Amino acid sequence: MNQPLDDAALDQLFRTARTYNGYQDKLVTTEQLHAIWDLMKMGPTSANMLPARLVWCHSQESKQRLADLSTGANPDKIIQAPAAVIIGMDEDFHEYLPELFPHTDAKSWFEGDPEGRAVGAMRNSSLQGAYFILAARALGLDTGPMSGFDNDAVDKEFFADQPSVKSNFISTLGYGDPTTIFERSPRPDFSKFNMII
Repeated sequence: MNQPLDDAALDQLFRTARTYNGYQDKLVTTEQLHAIWDLMKMGPTSANMLPARLVWCHSQESKQRLADLSTGANPDKIIQAPAAVIIGMDEDFHEYLPELFPHTDAKSWFEGDPEGRAVGAMRNSSLQGAYFILAARALGLDTGPMSGFDNDAVDKEFFADQPSVKSNFISTLGYGDPTTIFERSPRPDFSKFNMII
């Protein structure tokens, strides 16, 4: 049976965690990238479809390629971060369901329904993107998720050999520099956006 996390853990995951615009000059290792995946893959998705396809930009060359396709202040953020990641989504995720959801013929639920697959891929890869953020935080890292980039250009540059994969969002990754964040934006009380019926 699960027990509530202590305040320190809740702070690290949610209450004091922030989106960072810059990072300390401290390496993120490939072992940490694997550790993030090993946590985030455990989060639930519909029929265990796991549609997210990640490209980890760990080298300066790959970060530059991604930065060149980004807008606003994002190119500098990507170049200066220890790592960046593209959270993509495979709209042909159903091809893997015999392996990932073997209890029934889940693949047949999605065959012949490309629009339904696109919706499922977007919804569930977004969930996996949130799991990425929480996994990184749980492992002592910080993130800077962003949407200011050319999706079509990123797809051509990074997913050319996987035409069923489209980019959802991107994020920087590292050890956050507290001098690069703004004052926290408002977070409303329960009554503003919630109903109990």
